[in-house]
Amino acid sequence: MSTTIADSIYQALSEQIVRGELEAGEKLRQDHIAREFNTSHVPVREALLQLEAHGLAKSEPRRGTRVSALNPAEIREVIEMRVSLELLALTHAFPRFDAQALAAAEAARLTCDAAPDMASWERSNRDFHRVILAPCQMPRLLAAIDDLHIASARHLFANWQDQWRPRVDQDHAAILQAIARADAPAACEILRRHLRRVA
Repeated sequence: MSTTIADSIYQALSEQIVRGELEAGEKLRQDHIAREFNTSHVPVREALLQLEAHGLAKSEPRRGTRVSALNPAEIREVIEMRVSLELLALTHAFPRFDAQALAAAEAARLTCDAAPDMASWERSNRDFHRVILAPCQMPRLLAAIDDLHIASARHLFANWQDQWRPRVDQDHAAILQAIARADAPAACEILRRHLRRVA
């Protein structure tokens, strides 16, 4: 799938919002963004609409588009939704796991474990979860999970950035071991515990 200019702008802005470089309430000025990306206002408007659709920005009449507020109370809801939806995706992914999917998951796990900073770890962690869930072949479900990952990431950067340290994620390894031995209940239970630790 080809990446459009609007997609590239969305990716760049969403990463800045997730990391807290663009703060809640900050105005997203179309003219400034268009100059920064050397493009017209059309792809910028498309990117801003994508940010709104993913809950990262809010458009207000006569005030323009601003970075959406981060509500600390929502993290519990986000985690509970992730538990339900990721377990559903993993359950449906199980019958479709093959050697290629397992190799991709192992590569994603190792990249995550080797991350030197929180920004690269967070991207790699998201990639690991996407890789183990992708075989479910349920695009709407995966899109909903992606949105929840973005919300989780904003909370992680806002609350735990100073405490982050490089580490080997034993849960990721245990999930892959359960998948490799075709033990769906064990993989789902480890994933459940893994997600609940964030809360």
